[in-house]
Amino acid sequence: MGRKEIEALMQVLKDQLDHWKDNVIVGTWTIIYSRDHDAFLFEKCEVGGYCEERPSVISVRGKIVDKGGPLLEV
Repeated sequence: MGRKEIEALMQVLKDQLDHWKDNVIVGTWTIIYSRDHDAFLFEKCEVGGYCEERPSVISVRGKIVDKGGPLLEV
């Protein structure tokens, strides 16, 4: 990531903290920047690869592309 992406990530994190009730990144273990999608993926998989939820995806412009959520519906 370059400076622009790091600044965008800082803004995304601040926005999520400011809107705690609608926060889509709680439970994140890993943050990945996707150059192809120009977005951040907030992975909710534990160490070792165990996942119960798909990642939240937020663009560098702050738009929530995917809120993430359960992989399996119960």
